Amino acid sequence: MGRLLLCAGLVLVLQLHAGAAHKLVCYFTNWAHNRPGPASVWPRDLDPFLCTHLIFAFASMNDNQMVAKDLQDEKILYPEFNRLKERNRELKTLLSIGGWNFGTSRFTAMLATAATRERFIGSVISLLRTHGFDGLDLCFLYPGLRGSPMHDRWNFLFLIQELLSAFQKEAQLTVRPRLLLSAAVSGDPHVIQTAYDVPRLGRLLDFINVLTYDLHGSWEKFTGHNSPLYSLAGDPKSSANAMNYWRGQGAPSEKLLLGFPTYGRTFRLLQASKNWLQAEAVGPASPGKYTKQPGFLAYYEICSFLQGAKKWWIDHQYVPYASKGEEWVGYDDATSFRYKALYIKREHLGGAMVWTLDLDDVRGAFCGTGPFPLVSVLKRLLLQAESSSTHSPKFWLSSAVNSSRTGPGRLTETKALIVDAGGLLPGGVNVTKALTTDSGGSLPGGEGVATETQRKTEHMTTPPRGGTVSPARGTVPFVRPPVVLQGKTGTPGEKTVAPGTPE
Repeated sequence: MGRLLLCAGLVLVLQLHAGAAHKLVCYFTNWAHNRPGPASVWPRDLDPFLCTHLIFAFASMNDNQMVAKDLQDEKILYPEFNRLKERNRELKTLLSIGGWNFGTSRFTAMLATAATRERFIGSVISLLRTHGFDGLDLCFLYPGLRGSPMHDRWNFLFLIQELLSAFQKEAQLTVRPRLLLSAAVSGDPHVIQTAYDVPRLGRLLDFINVLTYDLHGSWEKFTGHNSPLYSLAGDPKSSANAMNYWRGQGAPSEKLLLGFPTYGRTFRLLQASKNWLQAEAVGPASPGKYTKQPGFLAYYEICSFLQGAKKWWIDHQYVPYASKGEEWVGYDDATSFRYKALYIKREHLGGAMVWTLDLDDVRGAFCGTGPFPLVSVLKRLLLQAESSSTHSPKFWLSSAVNSSRTGPGRLTETKALIVDAGGLLPGGVNVTKALTTDSGGSLPGGEGVATETQRKTEHMTTPPRGGTVSPARGTVPFVRPPVVLQGKTGTPGEKTVAPGTPE
């Protein structure tokens, strides 16, 4: 009996240890407090138990040295951010440098010689230790692109090697835990091939934040989802495709973190009546009341937009979109976050990265579903659920057709519950099959961008129109109509290919 209890205790310890295997890495921006009224967020407003790692975005660079962006960061935001660790001793904090607006020229100058890299590394260690950060996140977008010369790919790798070596030496000298080292990277194969030596980065970095969002946006002429889980025929851009590409290039799965956006990308439709996926668009929709950026809405702004909007679910991509008049938004909600979290578990990835905490409904004041409604899903599925099971999640699918009518424009309604360790997933799709397959191919076009600024891509593509969509009425059930593509009607569940779309 004693041995049985000992074995049971050992299993529990192993299970709890396995629960810590997934990381939940969440960015917070130093401009979040500047938003008006209830959208203003300070570090003190964050939940220190929500994520395993918090990353402060962004630091800057001056004369090849990392510096705080301004005095307020150093005097107010850094201390407030790191005081969160007083409430959660397990929490780790990192400081990120770079971002889309930072550009590449200062990175290129710093990377150019061993001496300038050494100067930068010294400033990094000093700034991190002075303010109590646990590591550095490099957000260089991107070596070898946007004016960065091709040799920056190798100089970037040299920098990472030298940073890691310096962090190890500093830890030995000070008898302190080694500073962590991560990087935010593109999910676009073109960028990956140009910018990164993937196998070496995979060995050196502690974790890799893959920007699996901004895959479509108002810089394109047709509506497309910001961050679909899976690809459509003729449009291979997707989160799963990006992660598969990184793994295929030699990155270890356990270091790869799937990017989760707590915002959506918007379009202005050419015609309000043509509101499907890959409909013609003429630019960005109106700016949000609080983020004030055309083509972009924070999740808490999307909650307001959804009132009176038509809501749709993209079956094969496991993400929603909505339209209201001529405005269209592709976004993530709690359901799509669940599917993506289950994908992480199914594929044994390292965890999730969130851009950003301050774009979620921080206080629960906008969406009526409690504080941090999106990131809380990830915590429940990736952190809490793991403590009770070391196995892949199991699914039970129960569906019953409530009504079925035929003819163009008629609706077929299906109810289903998918039960997993972390809660209920409304759906009506074969999740087990969906989590094991994804269309292959490369990802031409845009890459994810860890910035709130209007995205500009150097590799613009016009996606073909096609795909299978179905609307969502509230959260559950999903309502599946016939698919209408360029005036033609198809049946949900069939492979639907628009004219001119390559198989």
